[in-house]
Amino acid sequence: MRSNKPRYPMWLVCVISLFITLQGCSVNPATGEQDLVLMSESQEIALGRAGHAEILQEYKQYPDHNLSTYVQKIGERVAKNSHRDDIIYRFTVLDSAEVNAFALPGGYIYITRGILAYLNSEDELAAVLAHEIGHVTARHAVRRHSTATLTGIAGAILASQSGVHGAGDIVNVLGTALVRGYGREHELEADRLGANYLARAGYDPESMIDVVRLLKNQELFEQELARVEQRKPRTYHGLFSTHPDNDQRLQSVIRASKTISPSGNTGKKSRGEFLTMLNGVTYGPASSEGVIRGARFYHQELNFSIEFPARWHINNEPNRVVATSPDNDGLVALTVHERNRRIPPKQFMQDRLNLSRLHSEESIDHDGMQGHTALVRTDTDYGERLARVIVLYYGNRAFVIAGAGKDSGRPYRYDSVILQTAKTFRELQANERSLSAPRKIAVLNYEGESYGALAKRSGLNHLAEAQIRLLNGHYPGGAPAKGDLIKTIE
Repeated sequence: MRSNKPRYPMWLVCVISLFITLQGCSVNPATGEQDLVLMSESQEIALGRAGHAEILQEYKQYPDHNLSTYVQKIGERVAKNSHRDDIIYRFTVLDSAEVNAFALPGGYIYITRGILAYLNSEDELAAVLAHEIGHVTARHAVRRHSTATLTGIAGAILASQSGVHGAGDIVNVLGTALVRGYGREHELEADRLGANYLARAGYDPESMIDVVRLLKNQELFEQELARVEQRKPRTYHGLFSTHPDNDQRLQSVIRASKTISPSGNTGKKSRGEFLTMLNGVTYGPASSEGVIRGARFYHQELNFSIEFPARWHINNEPNRVVATSPDNDGLVALTVHERNRRIPPKQFMQDRLNLSRLHSEESIDHDGMQGHTALVRTDTDYGERLARVIVLYYGNRAFVIAGAGKDSGRPYRYDSVILQTAKTFRELQANERSLSAPRKIAVLNYEGESYGALAKRSGLNHLAEAQIRLLNGHYPGGAPAKGDLIKTIE
């Protein structure tokens, strides 16, 4: 009887075995186990250093020296109680509204101001950093890189020897699945290590569960907000995402860590100091991304504003601002493009936007801005539709306002609405400078005012009370005690 179990050529097994022997397994500094690692510690650090430069190109470092110094201090306090206290850890606060934290090899750890906004104590901050330190000490990124490298080599050998088209891709797919399969175990391992480091540093390991709970609530809120704003939920890094706060394995590692005694003088922790550090921190989009207030969108750095139709849902996406009608049967979007050639707006529409067969077109002059408008069949969020496109030249940029209706049988339903939206585009006025500034976190003593009243003053567009509750760990219910420090938005 022939076995159905897959068999691999002996030459392939030998090559892989020899490669592992020569390149090597090494003892994991955090677990003491043998791991497949194909780079030295120096190479690991060099990889992290190169990645750090790329991260700072994609994101900006948040420009608050006091906050950065504080986060570095807390991170170092935890890291010196880790299995790899001989490397230098760099903790960077990123100017991003994303709810995110992650680590690169060699001690480069990042936390966004977006996740900081939802934390409510130094212990919770330490828990997030400890989890990421656990990834570094266990060399998770290096182990994933090594596994992916090995399977890639095996795939290349198999493809070249077998002559079968796509054989290498099959092995690579299997290798990717293997690497991704480590994810759940790696996260739990980072939890366990992080909880131990917290205990040694004098922090409460239970704060890990508090962070899991608040991030789960944030995820639920994001799903609710996405429904209101008629978009897909934005989900980020899987920080603590592999288990709920009542996960038995997580509870087990937390219990075990609580038997560890703190090492040395751990210092005094202050919730007040932590919240004070958040006072004035940007909440939501940065000034480089623009701000939505009511129906108008303001952009401080690009020096313009535009008003979208009343009661439409406005969403500030990374590459555009888009407003959708209450019934989601029409949309109008604004995008910004750099100008590189002195060509007429119509030619920009044809050459840069790749639009052809323009109909009902005309040149326009809007507040001294040169422009062009036309109807054209093109791809939209609703599929191919007849869309209204307006190009306006403002400085060295081209601003494109475009929109369409969902019902292909009523192509002109929102045409006048789109044109009217374009007419509201203007340079920022003096009294709009403050409106174009990003929202900030304000920390104050709670005097009994309801979350609903605080939400009304915040000017937040959607689910304002839920956002204020979430910021203070009282989502969906709960209330602070009088005199407590709380966060609101201004």
